[in-house]
Amino acid sequence: LNRPGMPDTIRIGAGSGFQGDRLEPAVILASQGELDYLALECLAERTIALAQLRRLADPEAGYDPLLEKRLGSLLPIAKRNGVRIVTNMGAANPLAAGRKVIRLSRNLNLNVKVAVVTGDDVVSLLEPSMRTIEARGAPLSEYEIVSANAYLGADAIVPALATGADVVITGRVADPSLFVAPIAHAFGWRLDDWERLGRATAVGHLLECAGQVTGG
Repeated sequence: LNRPGMPDTIRIGAGSGFQGDRLEPAVILASQGELDYLALECLAERTIALAQLRRLADPEAGYDPLLEKRLGSLLPIAKRNGVRIVTNMGAANPLAAGRKVIRLSRNLNLNVKVAVVTGDDVVSLLEPSMRTIEARGAPLSEYEIVSANAYLGADAIVPALATGADVVITGRVADPSLFVAPIAHAFGWRLDDWERLGRATAVGHLLECAGQVTGG
């Protein structure tokens, strides 16, 4: 089913399901889960809008405020165990988040390769004459627009994984894509293989909300 030379199975852990989620489960997964990938899903519509406000106040801000705390604990374990981290903790400023992770890894004396996915911020594409999505939507010129982000998919993340990066940081991506991309990359799936991608999307939905699915 997979391309020659590709693995038969991979293990992906869901280390976070929302911005303020607990850190300890991700540490346990990275330490004991025998993982290939650890996904940290930490973004929502409200949180990215708040992140955009932080970026407007400080051009080097706008990523997840727990980035340093989470990855400070996870990077040494992940590097030691060969676990690759995929996360949308870049929020409104994935490039600044990438720079932060590089500085953090150097402080930890770790050689960590970081890839950053951008392109979701579409504020610059908005025009005042555009209207909101309601049936009688008002022109955007009547509003102060804080955030406008498109949902990127697995096709934006797979090239980042192909670089061999230890950590892949995104902004707004569809939540299951944090899982679909590692699966497609690891197995060499085409990104127009809709049946397999559909299965991977179902897996991604279940994993990224794993705490809710299990009652946890």
